[in-house]
Amino acid sequence: MGYDDKFFALLESSAMEAQSSVRLLVEMLGRKNENIKNLDEFVLTRRKDKRITESITEELCKTFVTPLDREDIERLSFALYKIPKTVEKFSEKYMLCREKVDKIDFSRQMDILAKSVDTVLLMVSKLRVKAHLEQMKEHNDKLHYLEGEADKHMLEIMRSLYAGHKDALSVIISLDLYEEIERIIDRCRDAGNVVFQIVLKYS
Repeated sequence: MGYDDKFFALLESSAMEAQSSVRLLVEMLGRKNENIKNLDEFVLTRRKDKRITESITEELCKTFVTPLDREDIERLSFALYKIPKTVEKFSEKYMLCREKVDKIDFSRQMDILAKSVDTVLLMVSKLRVKAHLEQMKEHNDKLHYLEGEADKHMLEIMRSLYAGHKDALSVIISLDLYEEIERIIDRCRDAGNVVFQIVLKYS
């Protein structure tokens, strides 16, 4: 495998692990009535992505000529790694207080998050084929639109929680979890921004 293919393949693998972590999260939140014993799958996905990130760093040290600027490859690599890392952080918090939030509906945020990470994977995969700037801008605009929708939904959630129908502890826990999901969506947007900036630089 050539060096060009190797870097693109590693970045794509990292984006796939990010997508896998989000899918695991969607599945976990959909199994409210089941006994979820541990977070091994989340930990494994995050560790796999960490190894990919480390491999990218090693290859950058060994390679004289790279298909993209070294700083851009490294920046995208770390942006992608932050997605499963933040997913794992949410899953840990969720498991600690699951009984308190068992009736919370995360479906809207999960739908936005799934679409966001799918878009990130699509954008990363198009780096290899040098997609047109206009095409990448459409994908990046979609990520920003999804983030905006998540922000609107968060305001609706806050309005509902502040209405005073729930006890203070439940409100605090719920807000913390909702905000953690918001951070994952922001991580997807950040990764998309890096991809778009790379394409913009080479256009």
